[in-house]
Amino acid sequence: MMLIDLFLISFSSLILIVFVLFGVAFLTLMERKVLGYIQIRKGPNKVGFVGLLQPFSDAIKLFTKEQTNPFMSNFNVYYFSPVLNLFLSLFLWMCIPFFTVNFNFNFSFLFFLCVSSLSVYTVMLAGWSSNSSYSLLGSLRSVAQTISYEVSLALILLSFLFLVLSVNILHLMKYQEFIWFLFLMFPLCLMWLVSSLAETNRTPFDFAEGESELVSGFNVEYSSGGFAMIFLAEYSSILFMSMLCSLLFLGGNLISWFFFLKVGFLAFFWIWVRGTLPRFRYDKLMYLAWKSYLPISLNFLMLFFGLEFFFLSLFS
Repeated sequence: MMLIDLFLISFSSLILIVFVLFGVAFLTLMERKVLGYIQIRKGPNKVGFVGLLQPFSDAIKLFTKEQTNPFMSNFNVYYFSPVLNLFLSLFLWMCIPFFTVNFNFNFSFLFFLCVSSLSVYTVMLAGWSSNSSYSLLGSLRSVAQTISYEVSLALILLSFLFLVLSVNILHLMKYQEFIWFLFLMFPLCLMWLVSSLAETNRTPFDFAEGESELVSGFNVEYSSGGFAMIFLAEYSSILFMSMLCSLLFLGGNLISWFFFLKVGFLAFFWIWVRGTLPRFRYDKLMYLAWKSYLPISLNFLMLFFGLEFFFLSLFS
């Protein structure tokens, strides 16, 4: 590979990450605005025109606050967990297919599964290294929840991959030119949405941050930049999962402006759910993963595998 190619790949990846961070900033503003209107109040409207500069003032406030270090914490692990958490959630975006020079590789979904499963470790280490009972309980809950839903998430994803017989994200576009997978696999799409909510630790499954029981969950001992990085990682994951949902079952034509509208609507859906639904019960959440989603997704997987095998043998 020529030097100019490496430079272009690095530069386009940097631009992608910068715009993802901008998207995260305005996603937080959208969340506060939408929640405000759901609760019949204004939301941020003072800083800049109709509150448009609010995310930047929040960022300045968070990063200039005093950094607290718990006396009994495991300092190095405590300090680097949020950094690694943000790095992994931004690294996920590298599997986005571009038509220009970028990491447009054939194993996009394998990369997604590998990197998303690594983020469990950062949450676990952040909770453990703080040396607080609340943060440890929050991280244990979060890890159990994420691992449980990763199983059903991977099995649901396999059903989609059996239909396209590829692990390249770009092939999803080609197979959805005439009909979206939403119409072919409606129950699986709904299960994917709910599993994505659980995977990103969002309401109604935000047990890692159960304020009524655990103060603020695994990030209770973090302040200033550490808290901001955990916050950025969570919202970056929400945007990524919205984009993946759009690619998986809403057509996902990357060169159409309609694609970005769909991503925006799905990000709004995440916020809408937060403003509407109360928190689920933890044991019910686990039953949902292991007793409902796991057997249903396995049955669907067998169905699509059988269909694919039948049509391949019919036309070969």
